[in-house]
Amino acid sequence: MTKYIETTGKTEELAVAAALEQLGLDRDDVSVEVLARAKTGFLGIGSSPAKVRVSYEAPDEAVFVPVPVPAPAPAAEEAKEPEKPAPAVKQERKPEPVKTEKKPAPAKKAEPKPAAAEKAAPTAEKPAADRTADIEQFLIGLMEHLEVEAKPVITVNAEGTYEVVLEGEDLGALIGRRGETLDAIQQLTNYAVNHGQRSRARIHVDCENYRAKREESLQRLARKTAGKAVKYRRNMMLEPMNAYERHVIHAELQEYHPNISTYSTGTEPNRRIVVAYNK
Repeated sequence: MTKYIETTGKTEELAVAAALEQLGLDRDDVSVEVLARAKTGFLGIGSSPAKVRVSYEAPDEAVFVPVPVPAPAPAAEEAKEPEKPAPAVKQERKPEPVKTEKKPAPAKKAEPKPAAAEKAAPTAEKPAADRTADIEQFLIGLMEHLEVEAKPVITVNAEGTYEVVLEGEDLGALIGRRGETLDAIQQLTNYAVNHGQRSRARIHVDCENYRAKREESLQRLARKTAGKAVKYRRNMMLEPMNAYERHVIHAELQEYHPNISTYSTGTEPNRRIVVAYNK
């Protein structure tokens, strides 16, 4: 079920950001339609905020089906005669035993409790730094299974993301067509290391500097496509891309031109970006 919300902001991007924050979604999960562009006016007079409509897919709501209530059984035609109470039987009273008062036993002195806490402290979760050994162990085993001589070199950046670089010779087979094999290795590593963990570690796998080269190529493609959209004043659709590549396109064209906006359409693995020209 497709739903949408409308938000305003000083600029179109601020209005979109407000909608994403309200929905808790990423930019690639929604479609954006600019309803009104921001106007600055003259000396602040006549200014108006930008207004956008952000559409997103929401799960269908459950339909309530009333459950029929069975009809009550018909009452009996004739009421039964009330049963007569049985005659009470007299019981002989036994003599009550004589109660003797007992002196209370002397109270025992409470032994001092040990200084240690009664409850054991909960087991601390494995710190983020310990994931390095797990990542290295998994990738070494995976490389041996693929019969590829590659060594993982792992570092952690300022944002806490594990940057993994596979080093070796002739590693083109690990990249694959348009990085599909490298993406699969990255997804497998993320799943294997994060499985059963409360906190999720972000793992980024690269090989022969492919990610940086691909990102530069996508940025050039984004600017070229946006230039065509402005020149011909019509929407342009790109080829299917994964989530990371679509994010690069969105970020590159975020402030490219006032009449250019981007949104994603379709379903995985054929989800693609539309570079829209807004008149």
